[in-house]
Amino acid sequence: MLRIDNLGKRYGDHLVFQGLTHGFQPGCVALCEEDSTGKSSLLGVIAGVITPDAGEVWIDGYAMSQMPGQAKARLAYVPDDCSGLLTQTGLGLLEQLAAEKNVVLDDEVFGLAGRLGLEPHLGKRFEQMSTGTRRKVFLAAAALGRPAVVVADGPGNGLDAGARAALAEQFKRWAQDRVVLFASHDHELVQACGARVLKISDLRSGHPEV
Repeated sequence: MLRIDNLGKRYGDHLVFQGLTHGFQPGCVALCEEDSTGKSSLLGVIAGVITPDAGEVWIDGYAMSQMPGQAKARLAYVPDDCSGLLTQTGLGLLEQLAAEKNVVLDDEVFGLAGRLGLEPHLGKRFEQMSTGTRRKVFLAAAALGRPAVVVADGPGNGLDAGARAALAEQFKRWAQDRVVLFASHDHELVQACGARVLKISDLRSGHPEV
């Protein structure tokens, strides 16, 4: 469902990572290393928002460099920065992302929005939302189109206790038949969703697939 082949990324003279080759089976995987280890860059490369200097990302059989539209259609991405367009409403973003994926807003999206406590805020503009509410919009959007791979950077940041519990249950549900890969320092969230903890160094050839 998700495979990375010989991925490498550097910024100027700074090598972020190289030679990452790994396959992921359905399940929950958490990157819990300290900051400045390349977690966000790796997730951005997998999501197709950062271009790698070497290697390839495969999403549900589609190569990101060759078929980005098809690959991104099978992927959901929750970035670290969930600012959105400040004048856009939460519902407006969900509608926009649904149109981009050519899917409809269904009960799965609104059901997740309800469990996260987001529904009363969907009509608000992003500039009126708290950091946690903005993140809830992007988390609800991850349910669009039943993606094969869910990638999230700091998904629990800014969430209240009820929303974090709902998120853990959602990750566990998704992990039954898709890959959920996220970066977080929230060890309670990692434990609650039963995630396997990995390091960047584990994502190199020679290590077992997860």
